[in-house]
Amino acid sequence: MTDPVSSIPNLGPASEVAFAKAGITSADEIRALGPDDAYRRLLLSGSRPHFIGYYVLVMGLQGRPWNDCKGDEKKALRKRFDALVASLNGTEAKGRSDLEQALQFFGVVERPKA
Repeated sequence: MTDPVSSIPNLGPASEVAFAKAGITSADEIRALGPDDAYRRLLLSGSRPHFIGYYVLVMGLQGRPWNDCKGDEKKALRKRFDALVASLNGTEAKGRSDLEQALQFFGVVERPKA
């Protein structure tokens, strides 16, 4: 029997459901994919991008508590996360709904600062 997704530190039942929706049903599959590819699959399956969810996964795969991510390490993970999300632009996992993008275009929603 394979280890469940929730056997990875920091991940619980909600993570199991989200990963199952992405076709990932075991901790071994996540370890084999690595954090970036596993998270990419989550986004492609409809999960919304969330930086904390990403670094929780990275820390868990390292056997570390989620709140151990700080300083330069956290900044580097943020860059990886942003690149991963940007690579999905033009897909259904673009991170903002079409409505949000249209509202931003017309100035109803504040544009994110670069």
